[in-house]
Amino acid sequence: MTPAGHLWIVGLGPGPAHWLTPEAAQATAQASDLVGYAPYLDRLPPRAGQRRHASDNRVEAERAALALGLAADGRRVALVSGGDPGVFAMAAAAFEAIERGPAAWRALGVEVAPGVSAMQAAAARLGAPLGHDFCAISLSDNLKPWAVVARRLAAAADGDFVIALYNPASLARPRQIFEAFDLLRARKAARTPVAFARAVGRADERIVVADLGAADPGLADMSTLVIVGSSETRWVARDEGRAWMLTPRRYGEAR
Repeated sequence: MTPAGHLWIVGLGPGPAHWLTPEAAQATAQASDLVGYAPYLDRLPPRAGQRRHASDNRVEAERAALALGLAADGRRVALVSGGDPGVFAMAAAAFEAIERGPAAWRALGVEVAPGVSAMQAAAARLGAPLGHDFCAISLSDNLKPWAVVARRLAAAADGDFVIALYNPASLARPRQIFEAFDLLRARKAARTPVAFARAVGRADERIVVADLGAADPGLADMSTLVIVGSSETRWVARDEGRAWMLTPRRYGEAR
């Protein structure tokens, strides 16, 4: 028999309510249970009869298993992520748990509701830094060796991609962003545009732009998305305000 429960894996976006998609809002509104990192659950309005299961940020596998167990018991569950759940977030954790878990979990109805990702939000503030080929790399070595991160950074730099760096630094991982910048500076021009976009869309939003040679990696923390341009990325000056960051769609376009 197919279980009556249901699981939505929901992206809440970077924070502002106007960046929450209607699909995500509907999923969280009709859920009997909300499961997620406590600060993400705090973004959602309380609803009568709805249960909340808050947890710490570093227990993704346990959180996914809890959500699936509740759904298998017949609950209608929303497992929430910030940003987009498919980008370094809870969608992968949930499907990994389904792959390893009991057969009943594979019979559940599971839907993924996408959200505005951190790199999309940052790009919107900056102008058009992702206008040509780009990649996203997490600097966290909690789940993969640093040697793998370094190899991928080198390949992205040598391939002349725009690079969006997720999870650049934390209290437990303060050095990786400096090692990443050392690696990138050895492969990319010092004039390469760089942006540090912190807490985009929230009250403490802060955006700092610089060139790679002069950029301060110490500006980054876990609330920061770092964008490192390609050889084509450039600043578009404005009469007032911060310059726009542009990676043109036509590669090799004359300036």
